[in-house]
Amino acid sequence: MTAFFTALTIVILAEMGDKTQLLGMAFATRYPWRTVMWGVFAATILNHLFAVIVGSYITLFIPLQYVQIAAAGSFIIFGLWTIRGDKLQDEDRDTGRSPFWTVTIAFFIAEMGDKTQLATVALAARFANEMIPVWLGTTAGMMIANAIGILIGVVLGKKIPERLVKWFAALVFICFGVYGLYEYLPRELLTTPFILGGIAVIFLSIFFIAPKRDDKLP
Repeated sequence: MTAFFTALTIVILAEMGDKTQLLGMAFATRYPWRTVMWGVFAATILNHLFAVIVGSYITLFIPLQYVQIAAAGSFIIFGLWTIRGDKLQDEDRDTGRSPFWTVTIAFFIAEMGDKTQLATVALAARFANEMIPVWLGTTAGMMIANAIGILIGVVLGKKIPERLVKWFAALVFICFGVYGLYEYLPRELLTTPFILGGIAVIFLSIFFIAPKRDDKLP
């Protein structure tokens, strides 16, 4: 129980105000809260199981910095996907299935290299013989913290236009991705031309990906 409650407490504290909690808020304004909760649960179960089992050994094969860089880049891609996703989301509402997978995939990507995943790795190393309590504790902590974020998102979603929410979520994704790349890329790559070029690529991508006509303008 020590491992469980330690993991529970640390993850709740780490998740408060984290990008995955903001992600839960954003999704809760667009999808039913039950769908978001199940997506968060599925992503957390898989992601933290991975962290508990192989997290303490992954750096023997792949440097952690590379994992963090890949996660940051994926986050930018998902932000661009969110901007362009209006037609696909409309189709998804017809099937009733894709929102779950959207939430699940987004959370799984967001957790890769995130501080809550790294905290899970550290906890698994500390309680090496108690992987199951650590796994359950970190998962429960994520669910509690994101339930708070989803509750806030449900309330906000009744007052904020859908288009504004979409752009807010996309910009959150992109900003965290850019910050992650800046934090984890080798210092020698972070020259002025490289940074300006990267910013230009992101702005051009947004310009070409964003729908040219949007009937949902407030």
